[in-house]
Amino acid sequence: MTTGAYHIPVLLEASLKGLGVGQRVGSVYADATFGGGGHSRMMLEQLDASSRVFGFDQDPDAVANVPDDNRFQLIPENFRFIRNFLRLEGVRQVDGILADLGVSSHQFDEADRGFSIRGTAPLDMRMDPRKGISAQQLVMDSTPKELTRIFRQYGEINRPDKAAYAIERARAEMPLKTTADLMQALKSLAPRGRENKFFAQVFQALRIEINDEMGALKALLESSFDLLPEGGRLVVISYHSLEDRLVKHFMRSGNFEDEIQRDFKGQSLAPFELMSRKAVVADEEEVQRNPRSRSARLRIAQRTSVSREAAQPQAV
Repeated sequence: MTTGAYHIPVLLEASLKGLGVGQRVGSVYADATFGGGGHSRMMLEQLDASSRVFGFDQDPDAVANVPDDNRFQLIPENFRFIRNFLRLEGVRQVDGILADLGVSSHQFDEADRGFSIRGTAPLDMRMDPRKGISAQQLVMDSTPKELTRIFRQYGEINRPDKAAYAIERARAEMPLKTTADLMQALKSLAPRGRENKFFAQVFQALRIEINDEMGALKALLESSFDLLPEGGRLVVISYHSLEDRLVKHFMRSGNFEDEIQRDFKGQSLAPFELMSRKAVVADEEEVQRNPRSRSARLRIAQRTSVSREAAQPQAV
């Protein structure tokens, strides 16, 4: 399976430049979202013989993309556990962490995974199909109140309560087993001319809930406190506003509340320094080549000497 067929890496050059790849002999990097391996392969091309790259991916399909290079090691686990698994490999700190969030092109294209609004597929949507509950179990077992919260919080759709009760009515008549079943249940709520966007938001909300994507992202970001030494780089590519807001707040303040702490002199106690005030976005050439890059937002931060504890909001 080729990387190109599996997934086209987004903002590749900007990501590696942000990580500072190749600037130091014997460096260690973590690719938290290995996927098709595009970012990892480019890292390896730019690194010396004594450097190492650790890739993380919970999707069993990713193992087919492992490069034939003894400097690389795939850890087939969720990146929320990145610190623990790196320690098992004897690694306590890395020079940089890269995370390209969301769903890969391969996962969208695999008919049986249920990520795409195109065609008919089982309602699954699990990043690791061996673990957790499927989207079918979620829509069949959740209360309207729970579904309303999911659609409001992660899909940002209008009138999430209407979508929740439409699902409740539909599942009372027949089990919702496929993506087509779900879309049929919500068909009357899709705004004319914007049907695809509506269903994409619904699918996004369910996927984020099922895989606890926001919880995993928070765990990854918090792990960077310990994994990155002063001067280490954190590079994150996000695709929707919820992820990007979380990343921006964390990089700016060191906490998810975006409350910048200050010392008695009024100096910022930020554990990270943003390398650019604005997110890096794909240029028109890349968007034409890879439409998925249109919504990508790349943020880069460098670890400072400020501790994790100093950056946390003080209890009132």
